[in-house]
Amino acid sequence: MRRNVDQRCLAEHASFDLADPLAHASPHAADYWRWARVADPVHWNAPTADRPGFWAISTHRHAVQVFRDAAKFSSERGNVLLTLLAGRDSAAGRMLAVTDPPRHTELRKVLAPMLSKRALAPVETPLRDRVRRLIADRIGTGPFDFAAVVASRIPIWTVCDLLGVPECDHDSLVTMTKRALSSNDQDQLAVDSAASRQEILLYFLEHVSDQRRRPGPNLVGELVQAHVGGVALSDADVIANCYSLLLGGEETSRLSMIGAMHQFAEQPALWEELRSSSTDLGLAIEEILRWCSPTMHFGRVAAADAKIGGRLVHEGDVVTLWIVSANRDEQRFVDPDRLRLDRRPNPHLSFGHGPHFCIGAHLARLELSVVLNEIRDIVRRVEPAGQAWPIYSNVLQGFSTLPLALD
Repeated sequence: MRRNVDQRCLAEHASFDLADPLAHASPHAADYWRWARVADPVHWNAPTADRPGFWAISTHRHAVQVFRDAAKFSSERGNVLLTLLAGRDSAAGRMLAVTDPPRHTELRKVLAPMLSKRALAPVETPLRDRVRRLIADRIGTGPFDFAAVVASRIPIWTVCDLLGVPECDHDSLVTMTKRALSSNDQDQLAVDSAASRQEILLYFLEHVSDQRRRPGPNLVGELVQAHVGGVALSDADVIANCYSLLLGGEETSRLSMIGAMHQFAEQPALWEELRSSSTDLGLAIEEILRWCSPTMHFGRVAAADAKIGGRLVHEGDVVTLWIVSANRDEQRFVDPDRLRLDRRPNPHLSFGHGPHFCIGAHLARLELSVVLNEIRDIVRRVEPAGQAWPIYSNVLQGFSTLPLALD
């Protein structure tokens, strides 16, 4: 009987194409992942006339297996479906996220000190001042879009400060990054996303050129003077990592902030819990990251034949690790569909795992901590003030708008 039920469910879910952004905005997406974790945890997402097929991993333990094995599962053909299904990533071997050891290890040694807790300490005070001003201006003034006014500005301002980007260019980069990996409009064309990514690269080409002439006290100024394996980083190397830091650092924090405030507006008791002096903000931040899972998947290409969960993955196959599902895995998290601010332990995979663990994790945690701490200190009540609209993407999840009123 169970076999028949599973086969019927398999037929029902066969049309759920993980490469389609609209599938992830479906109200049935969570049901699909619950089914997949039990019935088909290492799933073959079939090819179509427009793209090749790929493996989809939905459980925590299988995702960790792939994350840990950089020798068998390469990042150099891409790490998201956008590039993996195209067969290549133009930044392979240059951008940290799509570079394999040993170069990955050497490049990480250069970048990691620039994004350590110690290096980011000077960022905290100006970040607090910005957040405090933005929130103070909105308290008691009626509805506003938290996504546009706060969440879209704070992360990009912070990353741009680190990269030495002039403040007059911040807003244009916000627009470009939003369109690069996701859309507020379900009808946005892929060519629009590609154009936005190209605009970002061209912007940083000019910025890197300026920093070569006059290196400033910023991350780009340090990168243009850095060496990996005794060889100076090229303009292409520096630009690729600027691009990665901009998109990765901005999107994760922005979508997590929006997702957290959406839950607090919908659940007043949860907001009161966050405001309580007994709540550990560090634990709350980790739970928000698990709950929101802003980056839905990471991807790899099998460098050799391998077995995952009893399934044979062939050399050259694309393997995608669906964090949005692994972070709700019932076998790893108690009561996974509940946002629990005191959850411990919390081995979420929102920053990945293993050799490619997100190098910007300290920055994302700092931004979330400052924003939520400042808001809970001065805001008594968070109220929904309209419908929150989802973004459309097969990489990112969250809301493009979040109308709120703050008391």
